[in-house]
Amino acid sequence: MSIYDTLNSMQKEAVLHTKGPLLVLAGAGSGKTRVLTHRIAYLIEEKGINPWNIMAITFTNKAAGEMRERVDRLVGFGSESIWVSTFHSSCVRILRRHIESLGYSTNFTIYDSDDQKTLMRHVLKRLDLDTKVYKERAMLGFISTAKNELVSVEEFELNASGDFRQKKVAQIYKEYQSQLKKNNALDFDDLIMKTVVLFQNNPEILNYYQERFRYIMVDEYQDTNTAQFQFVNLLAGKEKNLCVVGDDDQSIYKFRGANVENILNFEKAYHGAKVIKLEQNYRSSQSILNAANEVIRHNRGRKDKTLWTANEEGSLVQFKQFDNASEEADAIVRDILNSSSDYQDCAVLYRTNAQSRLLEEKCLQQNVPYRMVGGVNFYQRKEIKDVLAYLKTIANGMDDLSALRVINVPKRGIGATSLGRVQAFASEHGMGIYDAFCRAQAVPGLGKAALKIVAFTEMIHDFRNRLSEEAYTIHELIEDILDETGYQKDLETEGEIEYQTRLENIEELMNKAVSFEGDHENPSLTEFLEEVALVADIDRMDESENRVTLMTLHSAKGLEFPRVYLTGMEDGLFPSMMAISSDDKDGVEEERRLCYVGITRAQKFLLLTAARQRMINGETRYSKVSRFVEEIPGHLLDSVKLESRLAGKRGSESNDDSLPWNKTGTTAGYHGGVSSFGPGSHAYASKTAMPTQKPGFGKAFTVEKPDSLDFEKGDRVNHVKFGEGQVLEIKDGGRDFEVTVNFDKAGVKKMFASFAKLKPVGK
Repeated sequence: MSIYDTLNSMQKEAVLHTKGPLLVLAGAGSGKTRVLTHRIAYLIEEKGINPWNIMAITFTNKAAGEMRERVDRLVGFGSESIWVSTFHSSCVRILRRHIESLGYSTNFTIYDSDDQKTLMRHVLKRLDLDTKVYKERAMLGFISTAKNELVSVEEFELNASGDFRQKKVAQIYKEYQSQLKKNNALDFDDLIMKTVVLFQNNPEILNYYQERFRYIMVDEYQDTNTAQFQFVNLLAGKEKNLCVVGDDDQSIYKFRGANVENILNFEKAYHGAKVIKLEQNYRSSQSILNAANEVIRHNRGRKDKTLWTANEEGSLVQFKQFDNASEEADAIVRDILNSSSDYQDCAVLYRTNAQSRLLEEKCLQQNVPYRMVGGVNFYQRKEIKDVLAYLKTIANGMDDLSALRVINVPKRGIGATSLGRVQAFASEHGMGIYDAFCRAQAVPGLGKAALKIVAFTEMIHDFRNRLSEEAYTIHELIEDILDETGYQKDLETEGEIEYQTRLENIEELMNKAVSFEGDHENPSLTEFLEEVALVADIDRMDESENRVTLMTLHSAKGLEFPRVYLTGMEDGLFPSMMAISSDDKDGVEEERRLCYVGITRAQKFLLLTAARQRMINGETRYSKVSRFVEEIPGHLLDSVKLESRLAGKRGSESNDDSLPWNKTGTTAGYHGGVSSFGPGSHAYASKTAMPTQKPGFGKAFTVEKPDSLDFEKGDRVNHVKFGEGQVLEIKDGGRDFEVTVNFDKAGVKKMFASFAKLKPVGK
């Protein structure tokens, strides 16, 4: 049997259609990556297309890596010649070869968001602008939007004519670009925009890549912005063999510049384009898909499609409302504990990062191991930024930001006054900061600081010379930097815990370097820094760890979990107040697409939760249930509208049978702001939202105290999060045993035996 016979009819049609423009509308979980990889195999095996004439582009390194692995398995020999990469990686690869025609050196640095903020602060200071009026984040946003729309500095200045504020923004944009150029650096938006400019200004270069890539495939096409559209449009301009795969219902990155019109208007941009819909879902139960279909059909700006599956019907989607956000978080964590699922099968999704705090606290209280995606990026940590700044200075002496960051790290006795004189000297003579450092002895008034600066530059030159030695590796360079700069010694002064944590992070960077060297035949420092710069949070997820995943809905796109909790389903939070109050109807439609993405992450179990009151910006706000929940018909929801009354002292237990959590078989459907009840259900409602003393979740969470424990004082035990440790004390707390353990790495912890799930070691 042919590998193409394993595809469903619509997937197979998409694979076999190889000539001309093709739009594959791939619903959530419909096997789009399978289509793309089989299409590549078909082009090579059946159509005789050379592997090097094929390009496949996606958005994340994770997605590109998965596609690469599948292509390698299907195609085998020759697959390494296929370009499978992200938009940014593809553009970097092109720019490394040709950027000199735009006036840059090929060893340019890529600035991440942290570098951009630092540069913007410098720009605003240089222009003597009030940072309260011209906020760095807002200015970077204006510039990013301009680049995504391919608006040059000159065009921006022209459009700003007559508008005082816009003229100032244009001035900031111009200075920002000037500083980037002087530093031989590009930001992320530049990577795409400069490649488009390169193609537009150099027909011979464009022609080379058009001849090279005769068959182009783009994944997640609904997330493309104007610059990415133009990049793809230019590449496919000659042959028109362009296959784009995406789902307009999952376009959720407007805030990053994504333009859903790119996919909605594909047939207008490419006349005669064939459109194929993939509507069979392989991920979720039909009950979950029914809810997703009902929500998304309320959007007007979409291409009609309805997800279906051959999977089982599955249990209904659950909805539960709580009095406050603390109860909501507590109930979710308890349900995870009480479920039979592994931690790694569970994901808690939320609209804003701020919602994670309560969830993290409840996980810690209940000893539930978790990972949080979208927290502090590994590469944004101080010690990592410091080491990377040394590496960037070694690789690109024109990078002022990196040189300024490490000139006095660790402290070399070079004061702010001395650095100010060097910067003034550099500005006066039209040179970069690092070049001025190299000429420090010519800078007036530096005194002894000049010798210290020269010593720094000599050390950098020495590192550069070592890199030219064939056997010298990047991880050895990092080790030498730590030792010879005195950085590691300086870390030791921070205290044992801080030192150990920072050193472990640096060791992880060295692990990355070793891995990079193993994956590349001729690894270079520039390529290493490039790969590090293009890493996103989602690419760093370690799916092998048995931990609950906490993440924003935006971060969850492309992932799937057997058990999903979608929290904060309240109008004003989700959809956001900004989307609701805006005159632009597209705002609510994008939020609805985000809800659709959240629902379709679930495979078997989905719980939607809401809180009547939630603390936002220091204020307690009362909210009604999200319109997205109300858009799901009552017969598709298994709902419990949880009400509570103050019964005695807050926090005390109560056996009052009038309370909903002490009733058996309580089910109440919540739809359209009205409680509706199924046959045989017991209705319970209260008009007033009152504080509760016991979290309700449709069933009572009781601690089942064991008759005895499998371990005793002095024994070694293992905890899923904290690892191994020794039991110091066991107390009978009445309802449960309280165990005190001295963990080898985490130190002394007290926990309840029923929740801790400690396992004896060596018994």
